[in-house]
This record gives sequence, structure tokens and C-alpha cells, in this order.
Amino acid sequence: MNRQTALFVVIAVLFTAIGSYFGWKNLQPTIPANAAVATLLSKTLPDAQKQPQALSQWQGKTLLVNFWATWCPPCVAEMPELVELQAEQAKNNLQIIGIGIDSAANIQQFSTKYKITYPLLVDGLNGSELSRQFGNQAGGLPFTVLISADGQVKKLYLGRLNMQEVRADLQSL
Repeated sequence: MNRQTALFVVIAVLFTAIGSYFGWKNLQPTIPANAAVATLLSKTLPDAQKQPQALSQWQGKTLLVNFWATWCPPCVAEMPELVELQAEQAKNNLQIIGIGIDSAANIQQFSTKYKITYPLLVDGLNGSELSRQFGNQAGGLPFTVLISADGQVKKLYLGRLNMQEVRADLQSL
């Protein structure tokens, strides 16, 4: 290989690495200001039984807000673990809330088929915008936000949850 070709290869590898880094960095969730929490707590959304639920009713609790959809296999796969976590951590003031980015009919049918013991709320495509306010610029699902009892965003999770990590994060609050 001649010197000019070697230099070209080195420059190409360098620019590929730089592009990959910035592409990866742009897809990482970023912790938002409390404006996203305020927006969340100001909402009233219907649950799977079409009953309006004011999210402000859970203000002052540790919240694990899970953005999901019925058509998302990793979302559905982590739900039994979220049910277990809710039962285990309710005594520690934890409230899990599922915000469905799906139709009301799909969420109602899903809720009837599976016994989910935490609130499943319907927000349709508006839920995607709310998740973006929380830093989910990629728009990926599932996307989960850990909010402390004082309303501070503590951690963002993009993709299927690692329950050991979530438990450790809850314990550190």
C-alpha cells in the first residue's frame, strides 16, 4: 500500500469513528428540565377502562413512567416484571404508570387479556411527544423515566428494562 492510500484509509477511519460517536450521542436520552415532569403531572388521561385519571394524583410518589405500545414486543415482555416490581415496591411509595402510545381499543383489549396491576393510560401519538420532552429524541420504545418523589428526573431508560439496574436505582433514591 502506498503512502497516499494509507493516509486516505486513516482519515476515512477517523471520520467514521467521529461520525459514529456523534450519531450514537444524539440517540442517547438526555435528562430534561423539570418542565417535562410538570407537563406529565398536569395531564389527565383515560385509563384502559376509559376513566379519566389525573396524573397529579401520584405527585409526591416515586414514579416509574413507562412509555409502551401493544405492538412493541420488548414493551410487552417487560410488563410481568413491572407488575412484580409494583407489588414489591408499593410499600416504598413507588408508582408505576404505563403510558400507551397506541389506540384506546388496543390498550383496553390488552388490559383485558393480561392482568396488569398498575395504571395503563392512553395517550396515543401525544405520548411520543411527551417522551421526547423527557429526552427520548430517538422515539424508541419502551422508554422509561424514573422520577423521584420530589419531582426530579433521576434516570432514563431506552429499551427493555434491566430490573436489577432499576432496583439498584430505586434503592439509591
